[in-house]
Amino acid sequence: MYIALALFTILLALLLVFWGGQVLLSGRWLAGFIRGLVGLSFLGLALGTVLVAADVFSYRNLAREHSVGTVSFRKVAKRQFEVKFSDADGIAQTFELHGDQWQLDARVLKWQGPLARWGVQPAYRLDRLSGRYLTLRDERTQVRSVHQISGSNYGIDVWHFVRNLGNRLPFVDAVYGSATFLPMEDGAVFDVRISHSGLLARPLNQRAVSALDHWQ
Repeated sequence: MYIALALFTILLALLLVFWGGQVLLSGRWLAGFIRGLVGLSFLGLALGTVLVAADVFSYRNLAREHSVGTVSFRKVAKRQFEVKFSDADGIAQTFELHGDQWQLDARVLKWQGPLARWGVQPAYRLDRLSGRYLTLRDERTQVRSVHQISGSNYGIDVWHFVRNLGNRLPFVDAVYGSATFLPMEDGAVFDVRISHSGLLARPLNQRAVSALDHWQ
């Protein structure tokens, strides 16, 4: 579905380029200043449409619950961990987190109205990985850590745009999906899954199970 949407917006962009070129190339430039301005507007709109399509295409379809990756921990020092995140495609990233707990966030686009009735599923993109301390005092005084997992590389952030508009767009809503803060433990491995209700982390080894039992 999202490939189809991306192809549709790219096709629209090509049509805008064609129309803009037609306006620019027809008639004399000096005698057609307005015509040239309209043509440039078409070309600018085409570029913007392509960038929006590219940003939307970076989201993944959320048809049902599935794993988005695993998070593993190696203790470096007191309240300091090397965290390896491997996504569903097997691409690994390594970060350094400080604190007692960790959380993974995702951005979710939920389609409404006709798009939802046509069967267009919500889409998500992993956003950031962060650490947190148990006490408010430590949160205010100790080293904070937050890392971006993925983001827009095209200068346009559709999710942020929709979020700022609030409820003024009747066909889409931008929400956060967050895994509950869970303890960081040396050697622990968690599987992070996503569903329509958000992110959920499940222990994959005994170290993670023990960390959850001790924390609860």
